[in-house]
Amino acid sequence: MRFDEAYSGNVFIAAQATYEEADVVIFGMPMDFTVSYRPGSRFGPKRIREVSIGLEEYSPYFDRELGELKYFDALDIPLPFGNPQKSVELIAGFVKKLLDDHKFPLGLGGEHLVSWPIIQEVYKKYPDMVIFHFDAHADLRIDYEGETYSHATPIRKAVELIGGKNVYQFGIRSGTKEEFYFGRKNTNFYPFQVLEPLTEVLQEIGNRPVYVTIDIDVFDPAYAPGTGTLEAGGIGPQEMLLAIRKLANSSLKVIGADIVEVAPIYDSADQTSILAAKLVRELMLGFIK
Repeated sequence: MRFDEAYSGNVFIAAQATYEEADVVIFGMPMDFTVSYRPGSRFGPKRIREVSIGLEEYSPYFDRELGELKYFDALDIPLPFGNPQKSVELIAGFVKKLLDDHKFPLGLGGEHLVSWPIIQEVYKKYPDMVIFHFDAHADLRIDYEGETYSHATPIRKAVELIGGKNVYQFGIRSGTKEEFYFGRKNTNFYPFQVLEPLTEVLQEIGNRPVYVTIDIDVFDPAYAPGTGTLEAGGIGPQEMLLAIRKLANSSLKVIGADIVEVAPIYDSADQTSILAAKLVRELMLGFIK
């Protein structure tokens, strides 16, 4: 896509920088081709942008406002409907350009498979990276009903790429027995909780580069009903906001992030989209110094 044409639609609140001057590039990945229950997350990026206008530009959590940042909203990557493998290739090419141009990639999904090509490209630039994965689901399957390109497989692919010891999983409360056994044996696996284990592991990682992927269903459905596969027993927004502050105030170098699985069609009050938009604001203000 041509970056000089990206203002043809709604952008995230206060996004005024050009691509060339931006430190952060927000981009959407409108793909939900492999979901196993309720589709609709391909409409998530657009709705997150639309509801962002209701946010304040100031964050009391960081005592900063969006006007202090230079970020560009590239809108959605045009992806071929129904073709997950080609879509993954296009996302990878897009992210490669961002990294080559020294931009912080901030992706909006879309199903969780969209994180996989981002992780691949980030790993090429930061081979000592770790992943912080916040989710209700383990996403550690080799395949889902025979399909390896699935929203149930991205973290297993990441483990095979960068090694399980470099993958930290928080808030997991759903998956197969095999996934839970695999996670406990091969990754840094912290089911059910987020803030307490996160606080503990920050000390051991030092200043390594970190990629953050947040599936919106890490939140309890009471706070985020607009998603494809609901799982009761999740965290509340305050816990994630505190987790972002912990990350931002640590010695870690966050080098990219995504928020996925927002499905506005099930979100009658926009509460899930609004929560995601607030997380976008906090990720930028917390991670971009």
